[in-house]
Amino acid sequence: MGSLPQLSPFPSEGWSRMATERIRSVAEAQGGVISRQQLLDCGLTSTGVARWVKRGWLIRRHPAVYALGHTAILPHGRLTAALLHSGAGSGLAHGTAAYRWKIAKEDSVAVHVVAAARARSTEGVIVHHPRRIELVRHEQFLLTSPSQTLMDIAPSCREFELRQALANADFEKLLDPDALRSVMGKGHPGSAKLRRVIGKHMPELAETLSPLEDMMLLLCERYRIPLPIPNPEVGPHKPDGLWPEAMLIVELDGGGNHSSPTQRRVDAERDMQYRSLGFVVLRYTYWQVKRQGAAVAAEIVATIASRTPA
Repeated sequence: MGSLPQLSPFPSEGWSRMATERIRSVAEAQGGVISRQQLLDCGLTSTGVARWVKRGWLIRRHPAVYALGHTAILPHGRLTAALLHSGAGSGLAHGTAAYRWKIAKEDSVAVHVVAAARARSTEGVIVHHPRRIELVRHEQFLLTSPSQTLMDIAPSCREFELRQALANADFEKLLDPDALRSVMGKGHPGSAKLRRVIGKHMPELAETLSPLEDMMLLLCERYRIPLPIPNPEVGPHKPDGLWPEAMLIVELDGGGNHSSPTQRRVDAERDMQYRSLGFVVLRYTYWQVKRQGAAVAAEIVATIASRTPA
């Protein structure tokens, strides 16, 4: 955050200077944001607040919440501003909590919060008012629990996205079956979808690095092929998939990063290194996985069968 502009119209000594330092300290600790009530608690008057707003020293972020002297607030300031807006007892929820828990790989555009107060949604903040609010402190924020977060995002997620979220929760050691069952009330939006996803839980989805790798896992599921280990360490490399008992490696070519002559040479050299270690290498393009899935599956099944010890 940028420094607060020089407050030349105000006395440099006495209560106003002390108030300024208190305000600066509070805002810096909150990522560059401060609420109107905090400004008053620091000693600024209502007239002073209006004057600071007029001079650009306070920039309105949400109703009664301001950035201090700079619009480029820190990332945690964006979250703090939403919580200041939503009032005491509020916490991060839905997609925002999912990202903080590392259940989701991408943050939501708006900040989602749950609040007991009567705060309303505003630009950049979506306020939810559940009947019960149970929050857990994680790092510097209060969040809905991982199980409640999975339940909250379920209605708006595609089923595959929810499967990824469940796998990520498992990978982060946040998956609690008993806690999940306790939040899946009868008739609750998303409960049926979450139950289906739990029944098809695929932890390996947390270890893929591309949509094409996800497609390969789903292809294996569809054709009842044992799932490979995604991105294991094999010498200095990490192939896209490995069946260790069959000594089978599958590499996937997405197109953009495998189309240049240089990259094709690198791929060929890597495949030769794998073969020198005793592995068989099968390489498939996006088109083959997407449009020729049955043929890809048949080749993988035949290779596993021919190389797996009896």
